[in-house]
Order: sequence, then C-alpha cells, then structure tokens
Amino acid sequence: EGRGDLYLLPGQSDFAPYFYDNGPSSTSGNMALFSIAEDTPVGESQVYTLNGTDPEGDSVRYGLTFEKGSKEYFRVEPKSGRVTLISELDREVSYICSSAAVIYSMYDPSYLTYVVEKGRVFVTDANDEKPEFLNLPFIVSVPEDTEAGSSIFKVQAVDKDLGSGGSVTYFLQTTPNTKFTIDGHSGVLRIKPGEYLDYETSKTHFVTVVAKDGGGKYNGKHQVMTSSATITINVLDAQDSPPTFVGTPYFGYVYEVSVPGSEIFTVFAKDGDQGNPNPIQYSIFNGSDGSFSINSSSGCITLTTYPIQLKNELYELQVKASEVGPENQLLDYTITMVTIRVVDLNNHPPTFYGENGPQNRFELTMYEHPPEGEILRGLKITVNDSDQGANAKFRLRLVGPGRVLRVVPQTVLNEAQVTIIVENSTAIDYEKYTFLSFKLLAVEIDTPERFSATADIIIHLLDTNDNTPKFSTDFYIARIPENSPGGSNVVSVTATDLDSGLWGDVKYSIYGSGADLFLIHPTSGIIYTQPWATLDAEVKSKYNFYVKAEDTEGKYSLAEVFVTVLDLNDHPPEFDENFLEKTMIIGAPVKVEAVDDDAEEPNNVIEYSIMKADPENVFDINTSTGEIKLKPFIKSMEIVQNITRQKDCKWSVVVQARDGGSPSFTTTAVVKIDITENPLSGPMAAFLMQSRDNPLKALGMVAGVISVMVMVTVLISTAMYMRNTKSNRIAPARRIIRRKRREQQQWNFKTPFGQPDSPDKVVADDVESNTANRNKNNNSSWPKPPPPTAPVLPPPPLANLRVTERQRSAVPTISGSLTSRSCSRTSSQKSLTSKDTEDRPSQSKEGNVSSALVSELKKKLEQKIIEANQGYYYY
Repeated sequence: EGRGDLYLLPGQSDFAPYFYDNGPSSTSGNMALFSIAEDTPVGESQVYTLNGTDPEGDSVRYGLTFEKGSKEYFRVEPKSGRVTLISELDREVSYICSSAAVIYSMYDPSYLTYVVEKGRVFVTDANDEKPEFLNLPFIVSVPEDTEAGSSIFKVQAVDKDLGSGGSVTYFLQTTPNTKFTIDGHSGVLRIKPGEYLDYETSKTHFVTVVAKDGGGKYNGKHQVMTSSATITINVLDAQDSPPTFVGTPYFGYVYEVSVPGSEIFTVFAKDGDQGNPNPIQYSIFNGSDGSFSINSSSGCITLTTYPIQLKNELYELQVKASEVGPENQLLDYTITMVTIRVVDLNNHPPTFYGENGPQNRFELTMYEHPPEGEILRGLKITVNDSDQGANAKFRLRLVGPGRVLRVVPQTVLNEAQVTIIVENSTAIDYEKYTFLSFKLLAVEIDTPERFSATADIIIHLLDTNDNTPKFSTDFYIARIPENSPGGSNVVSVTATDLDSGLWGDVKYSIYGSGADLFLIHPTSGIIYTQPWATLDAEVKSKYNFYVKAEDTEGKYSLAEVFVTVLDLNDHPPEFDENFLEKTMIIGAPVKVEAVDDDAEEPNNVIEYSIMKADPENVFDINTSTGEIKLKPFIKSMEIVQNITRQKDCKWSVVVQARDGGSPSFTTTAVVKIDITENPLSGPMAAFLMQSRDNPLKALGMVAGVISVMVMVTVLISTAMYMRNTKSNRIAPARRIIRRKRREQQQWNFKTPFGQPDSPDKVVADDVESNTANRNKNNNSSWPKPPPPTAPVLPPPPLANLRVTERQRSAVPTISGSLTSRSCSRTSSQKSLTSKDTEDRPSQSKEGNVSSALVSELKKKLEQKIIEANQGYYYY
C-alpha cells in the first residue's frame, strides 16, 4: 500500500514510473483508498482509472492482479488504465473490504521498468438484504385469564445491512377483531388494553408480524425491505365458566304403579371450562317437599314415597350443579328447573284387529291401476287403545311407497275402523312391482311412552293389458347392396311389451308405399326382401316404410324404416355407337360422350383417354369431358397435311371410357375425325362451332334472346298503357264552332283508291295528311290516293235517313268503334281531323282527345249529315 518496489532489468538505466496519489475520494490514480458500492452493476462502465507517469515521458502500461486463491473482481485496460467490475459484489457474503488485496502495477515498455503496489478495495453497503426472523416458527401458549396489556411473546429479526438499512422495526398486519399489539422497536407482543382471551370462544389465534428495515439506497433508488412471519397463539383453558345443564328443559312423570326408589328423571351438567373440566356434584335446592331425592354424582332423581301419598299433581324441583375443586371444595354452580307431573299409568298400547281378533298382517289381491279414490274394501282393519283420555289418543300413519295409498282417519281416540284409499293409480303398476308392501303405524300422541303398534299390509297385483308395444327406436336405418338375392336380410326391428302372458306377445307387420319389395317375420321382427325382389340402385335407391308392433288386443306402435340400396359397379360405360364420325374444325374441339348407368359416384364417373391414334401425337383429350382437340402446335391445315405422307386429313382415334368403380369397367369406341378449316369467322361463328355438337345450347341461346325481346316489348306496352290511362280522362265539354254559311259551290270528289270522282262524296280538308300518316304507319302496299279537296262526312244512320241505292253506293262511309283506352289516342288521330285542330296545334300534338269525346262527335256527325250540304259541321 503506497509506493511499491522499482524493478530495473540488467543493463538498463532509467527512472521508474510512478502512480499519482489523489486521495481517498478520487477515481483516478492508485487504488490505495478506492471504495465501491456493492450494488455497482457488472461491466457496464468503468469504476476507476489507474493513472501514473514516467519521468522520461515514455508511455506506460497498467496491470491488475489479485492474491493467489482470491476471486478476481476487476480488470484493467493496459493502455488507458480503465478499471471495470467483472464479478458481482456482495458485502454481506464476501467482505472483501477487509480481506481481499488488489495488486496493481505499471511498467515502462521502453526500458522494461515497472512499479508494483498493493492496496485494499473497500465495498460500501447498499440496502439489499431483508430482515430475517430468528427462532422460527413462533408458537406461544397463553392462559385465557391473562390480563389485558400483558406481554406474551417477543419476536426478533436481524438485517445484515449497515446503517439505516440494518435497523429493524415491527408492526402487525391487523384484522378488524385482533386482540394483540406489538412494540415497534422491541418486538414485544402484548394483549391489547380492554381485550381478553376466551378459550370457549376461540382456542387459537394467528397473528402476522412484519419486520421492516430503515430503508436505504439500492441501484440509485431508495428501497425499504420487509419480511413477515406468523405467530400461533394457543389459548389455555382456565376455570372461569360455571357448569351448564345439557338437554333442558327437563320433564319427569310419576305413574300410579310407581314405588319408592323408582327413577323419575336424570339430569346432566358439564363444566363450562372444557380444557380442564372439574367434576360436577348434583343436589336438590328447593321444591321436593321430601318426596324426591337426587344422586349427587349421576344426577338421577328418584321417588321417595308412594304416589298415593303425593300431595300435588305437579312438582317443580330446583336442581343445583356445582363444580368440585381439587380439595373437594364447591366452586361455581348452576341451577335448573325439573318439572314432574303425576299421571295415570298408560299401560295399553294401540292394537290392530281383523275379522278374527288381533292381527298384525293383512293381505289383498287386486288388479293394477285401480281408480284413484277407490277404497280397498278387501281390507277389514280395526284399531283400538284401551286407555282413557289422552293416553288413548294416537295417530295412524301408512309407511311405504310415497303418495300411493292414504289412510283414513289419521287421528283416533280409543277406536276406529281403518280405511285405505287409492291416491296414485299410476304407481300401482304390475310391471314395476308384483306386490306392494306397506306398514300401518299407530303411535300415541300425548303420552310420554309413545306406545305404538305396527301392522303389515301386503297388496298382490294382477296384470292388465295396460302397455303398448314400444320399438327400441323411432326409426331404423338399413343398407343393402343392390342385386342382393331375394330373401336377403335387411334389418331386424325390436319392440317390447311390458305386459305379461299373452298380452306381452308382439306381432310385427309392415305397410307403406315402399314396402312392396320387403317382408317381415311376424315374431322375430327380421325384415328381408321378397323372394322375387330385385334391388337396383339405378332404378330406386331409397325406400321407406312403416313397421307395426301389435299385441293380442290390438294395441300397437309404429316405427319408420329407411332402406338405402348401395350401388355396385355393375354397368360399364357405353358410347352411343362404337364407330363415331366427327368433323373437327381447326381451333374447335369435338366431343365424345359415354354414359354409365350406375347410380352413385365413383361408379358413374367416367374418365376418357386415347388408346390409339394413327398417326400419334396429334390429339389431346379432356379426361373429364371427353373433348378431343388438336395439339396446340397444330393451327392450320398446312400443318395437318404435313403430318402424314399421304397428306390425309382423316384420323381414326380409339377412345376408351373407364368408370371409377372397383373393379372398373372400360369401353372403347373408334372415332373417325375429319379435319377441316373454319369457313366462318367472328364470335357468332365461334359460338356455332362450339355448339354444333350440342344443338340445344344454340336453341337455348336463341330462346333467351327472344325472351329478352318479349320482356322489353311488354315493358314498353305497359308504359304506354299507363300513360294513356292517365291521358284518357273525361275532358270538359268542347265548344261548338259554327262557320258562316258559304255560297253553294260545286264539289269535286275523288275516290280514295283511284275510283272516279263523285259529286255525292264529301271529304274533309285535312284527310290528306291523315291518310299520308296512316299509309306511312301501316306501310300499306296500296298506291297513295290523291289528296281530297273537301272533308268527308259519314253517312247518316239508316233509320233516320232514306237515300237511294245510288247514293248509298256512291257515298263512302266511315265506320268506327270505341277501342280500349290504350288505343284511344291512335283511333282519334286516324279518324277525326278538322280545321279546328289546325287552329289548336298544341292539342293535336299532345293527342289528348278522349274516347268519350270521339263517341259524342260521332253521334253529332251522324245527326247533322243533312246540314252538311249547307256548310255546317260540328267538332
């Protein structure tokens, strides 16, 4: 410690390096007065720096070692002198502050001179230890009469830390009803002031004591550490409780036949201090009148005189129980009351009688399930008690299966006829019990003896057909392979009838739409197929029918049977023809199809393959669909023609169809394929080519297009109908336009269909435009007539106007009828036009002339034909 030895190698001369001595609080220099906290973390940062110099200014190197056999706690970096902690410190375990030495050195590598010094490292304390209790476990015994505030125990705990971290204080983890307290510094446990221990209430107490240190620094934070221990306090019993009588209140009876010395009653008392009880001594304190005595040890009260000499019917004795101390002194005592009543002797118990005298067994045979409320008249029972008064009062009770029978009456005085009534008919069941056993009890009610009598009632049951056959399950599921021979077993059904004898015999039958192929054995319930039946899963794979279980009186139950015919692979795949001819257009596949008549997968799942093709490597086949197509590299007829020498475009392909059954079946077909190019192009051509092997697909496409068009037409018609419905409302009365009279002039008429003009024809001014529109809308093939020069009026009705045959033939007629509302606008546009419509173009464009107005105009025009020659018309 301090300066060390200087070592100089032979042949060298140099001044030795030396350490700086910077004092005890320095973290640089030599380690003579270096100290370190025990909670310093290992290896995180430097804890000290060795620092020294060489007089010549040469660089120096540092070293650090420990004494032999000591654990190494530090390491130094040779160049910088940086010292780090490499092992965890624990002052309480290693105590290196007083025993471990550190050897640190410094040398000059230029002249190989070095100096070595020895120092001690002091480890300062950190609060890292908990207080530890001494002499565990803590068990203490305390008499229950210990005074409050008394010291009963002292706990002690030590803490290995120094300073405040090593000081210990104590406290209790209290509960709401704790009876103890502890001194925080001394650890002395006391009974709280005002609290007392009671052995009879609680024999053991558990107290948790906590030892807490004074706290201190640990890892830079203030830390307080605690420990806890449990103190078990056993309470010792003390003589502080008086005796107590057991079984109070006490009653005794004196009967007319009692004699002196007869035991009337025995009292019993025990010491209230059960931990160390004292013996009890009994005595009669008051009320005996010399007629009763008590045994001082047993507490037995006896009669000392004859009953006839007793003066009272009721005696109340005060009996005293006293504790006897160790020296036979009497200690605490207790007094109780014993009531003794003088009564007549109850010497006759109840007795049951039958038709022939006293009887204790009664038997009856009856059918099961009698009506509820029925009296069992086969039982002739009488009960009697020969005593008088309260001694002759007793209660009847029927003991056996609950709530099956009941007895009447339930309370009897002296004598009564006993009646047994059915209360639960369902419980009287032969299938559950062949006989029922009951006990009829008669027990006295108000007597201390409680005399009683017992009689056995045995009821033998006879069976009735009260049960229906029941199947073991409501439905049966069976499976049978197809093609099973006739008479094969399918499933066995079971039904049971709990009745006995012939009523329990069950007969089976089947019925239902699916039962034609099956039979059932009438007694065993085995279902089997008809001898002639052939089950084929391809024809029908599911059958269900009902089975009936019936007893001899026709009571029955039903169950349903489900039979599944299991499919076997008994059908090979089949092509429509063994030799098929197909035309293949380049880019479109051809399809072959085989059908397997088996009912289920995988028996009816077909896999296609090409067995042989000449030449090969030309076609691929879809194993699932059977579509045959050219290899992807064959895209033109030129490539097809170059494949064979003969430039032939026809191939024979052997296609195999194999089903998925086990064992599987195969079928082959020869497909003659003629390859050609597609003469059409476009999407429609592609669709037609894809659908050429499936015409229904193309037909379905066309039907779909037509359906769409029909739906669009219906929607448009519906919209027009709704529009016309709104427009065809009764319009207000239209005004009549009367034109001035014109001078009579010659009319020039032209026939509408190329006929000669007639002076008798009258044409409206705007018929030309209506005719043109009508011809345009109707797209008529008739030639367009020349435009008329005058409006055409309809002929008058035949009933009101007489005309010659010439006039009728010469005048064209306009016939009309009222159409539906949806057509009213079109009819009005085609049949009526006038000058007035030209004057009001907005009404003509909207076309809102109602059908009612058209009808009105027609009638007026027919009535005013005569006025047409004078130039009048109505609109």
